[in-house]
Amino acid sequence: MKKGLLFMIAVLVTATSSLMFAQNKSPHLKVESPGKTIKVVYGQPSKRGRVIFGPNGLEKYGKVWRTGADEATEISFTKDVMFGNKMVKAGTYTLFTIPDEKEWTVILNSKLGQWGAYDYIDPVKGAELKKLDVAQIKVPAKTTPAVVEKLTITPTESDVTIAWDQTSISIPVKPTGGTN
Repeated sequence: MKKGLLFMIAVLVTATSSLMFAQNKSPHLKVESPGKTIKVVYGQPSKRGRVIFGPNGLEKYGKVWRTGADEATEISFTKDVMFGNKMVKAGTYTLFTIPDEKEWTVILNSKLGQWGAYDYIDPVKGAELKKLDVAQIKVPAKTTPAVVEKLTITPTESDVTIAWDQTSISIPVKPTGGTN
């Protein structure tokens, strides 16, 4: 009888813990450009009344951000592309950004499977990880007329737009025709 009761308690605790974890995790989205040249997989956090960007925001100006929630955002190209003014080979990359008030730095890194930006900002691990950057470009930040409640990343065949709160950026992306 005791073993049965202990087993039931263990099952109940495990199920409850799994449900709580699932409810707290941000949804992960997979979005593709219309021609399927670009695919982005990211965790989609919500604003929920918080200040998102700035010195008192969730994401501080001048600090590396995973550009999403949970695992670092990944972006894939089925063709070689001009990413801003940088040539990038077809493949999958980790996408980081460094938000600032007037412009953002956008970084593509070749190491996949990263959790957040923790390793990237670590003084020791980050030095090695930064050697795996394949592109780093700057794009202007714009103020949106309306609040964007959930982080939204939208790829098209000519750009990738990132919008959240009252900020958006547009990263020029142009397929060059080559493939891996």
